[in-house]
Amino acid sequence: MPKEIKDFVVAIELGSSKITGIAGKKNSDGSITVLAYAREDSASFIKRGMVYNIDKTAQCLNNIKQKLEKTLKASVGKAYVGIAGQSLHTMKNSVNLPLAPGSIISKETIDELKMVNREATYADQELLQVIPQEYVVGTAKLVDPVGVVADNVEGRYLNIIARSSLRGNLLKSLNLAGIQVAEYFISPLALADCVLTDAEKRSGCALVDFGAETTTVAVFKNNILRHLAVIPLGGHNITKDIAGLQIEEEDAEELKLKYGSAYNENEDNTNNDDTKQYPVTDERTIDACMLNAIVESRVEEIIANIWEQIQQSSCGNELLAGVVLTGGGSNLKNLELAFNKRTNIEKIRIAKFVTQAIDAKNPDIKSKDGSLNTILALLIKGKDNCFGVPLEGGDNLFDSDGQPYIERKRAEEEERRRKLEEEEAKLRALEEEKARQEEEARRKEEEARLRAQQKENSFWNRMKKGFTKIISEDD
Repeated sequence: MPKEIKDFVVAIELGSSKITGIAGKKNSDGSITVLAYAREDSASFIKRGMVYNIDKTAQCLNNIKQKLEKTLKASVGKAYVGIAGQSLHTMKNSVNLPLAPGSIISKETIDELKMVNREATYADQELLQVIPQEYVVGTAKLVDPVGVVADNVEGRYLNIIARSSLRGNLLKSLNLAGIQVAEYFISPLALADCVLTDAEKRSGCALVDFGAETTTVAVFKNNILRHLAVIPLGGHNITKDIAGLQIEEEDAEELKLKYGSAYNENEDNTNNDDTKQYPVTDERTIDACMLNAIVESRVEEIIANIWEQIQQSSCGNELLAGVVLTGGGSNLKNLELAFNKRTNIEKIRIAKFVTQAIDAKNPDIKSKDGSLNTILALLIKGKDNCFGVPLEGGDNLFDSDGQPYIERKRAEEEERRRKLEEEEAKLRALEEEKARQEEEARRKEEEARLRAQQKENSFWNRMKKGFTKIISEDD
């Protein structure tokens, strides 16, 4: 095995249409050489970026890992994983801290504010990351208030949260697949670092990642994330609308990509040719005006939702750098024009590829159509070597028994996990039996108390007490 193959970074992205895995080597000049790439369809078990079937997701992740290891001829020890999905969003929170008169704000003061903010709770939601916005001292708004004299400081934060099951199901799937997580990244933030320029983040812009089943909106201003939301609509919704004309989804997807337009430049032209047809199959065609109407209608709905999220950021009128579109859905014809017509935003750019230099032989990566920008961003953000235990026999993927080495290791891990689960089950059974016995003892004690009480209140017992009382009075 070549020496340099022992040093590589691995990243995994779980999307609504596909799970992708990639391995690359970081070069001294800052560029990245892609060493391995693998993908598996995920539409049947990941919905809107969230894992719904853990077993199927784990199997898919296992396939991804095996494909990467086969290409690398090395074991993958860990991987960087992106977190995205429908429930991912931001919530604003403020924390106020009174100080003694004449106090100087210290780093410890800021740490205390951050700690209090992290104690914020959200029903059925998990706090994933905190983005400090600003600190209010008197009437001043500061990014770094350390060293300022004040008797009160207010910290304003943007908390990135998501449904607890988003990361929980993801972690369960990765564990079942035998993949250790090097670090989780919030996918939209990693993507922003790799497709936006510093000027765009500083001047203010909205990054729109147009995916298969979701569209993610991240708004930046003054180099700080100001708003993040995931809209449960994407390119596949357009495909399904076309398929509603009793067209196979595969054919509908092809029609969308080949003929679909987000905005008909001649829609106000009364000389439009209403007789134009697009071929669906050898035997069937579809009216061009009907296809355009379907695509435009759904795109208009998605853009309306995007615009609503931009307005909620409170930066809608301050985005001097406009909108940057990316993702597989950004390849739809006339999408920039549609955004301009529906929102009046003049500056619109489509990010077809990450800003870092990537050397790759794989045609999917070299196509630079925006669909792999997120997985490449995760790869770029990763720092640690993800190389695992070397495969026995050097380049040979099989051990002395002819059994695949990686599969045997996974079988051993599965056996260890099974034994651990059995031991945990035995402990639970013992605890349940102990609880049952304690409950039985309490029940018997209660029954004995009730019997004693009933005996105490019985007719003959009351008569006996009354008779004893009469005798006492006669005496």
